[in-house]
Amino acid sequence: MKGWAIAAVVALLASHWAAYQHGLSVERANAGLASAQRDSGDRLAEVIGERDARQEEQRRATAQEQARANAQEERTIADAGAADADAAGQRLRDEASKLAATVSCPGTDTTAITRGQAATRAAMVLSDLLARADERAGDLAQAYDRARIAGLACEASYNTLIK
Repeated sequence: MKGWAIAAVVALLASHWAAYQHGLSVERANAGLASAQRDSGDRLAEVIGERDARQEEQRRATAQEQARANAQEERTIADAGAADADAAGQRLRDEASKLAATVSCPGTDTTAITRGQAATRAAMVLSDLLARADERAGDLAQAYDRARIAGLACEASYNTLIK
């Protein structure tokens, strides 16, 4: 009986060992499947994240290009306005020069001639001051326009990045 009991114990242990090994292999297979599903989900999330990031990058690049195009259009408009203002300023300076040239008083009275010469010099000085002031005002207006346009373009570009 002893041999039979030992054989039964060995058979029982062997069946338990086989069941244990089968359980381990099933658990490993389930863990591998779960790992594969997790990896697949991670890869899908990564692909979706990359796609979203590319779309956001494209949106920002398009918005920045639009901001640059708008700024260029505004610069063109400002330059045209500056050219018109320069032309108007030149006409004003020409008229002031003509006026300064016609201020003199012709005549035989030396006092009137002296006063006319003084008035002519004063008109010429005023004409020159007007010309310089107009030129400087044009330069300042042009610098202001360029700075304003650049600032607005920078702000628009920044706003595209933070949205």
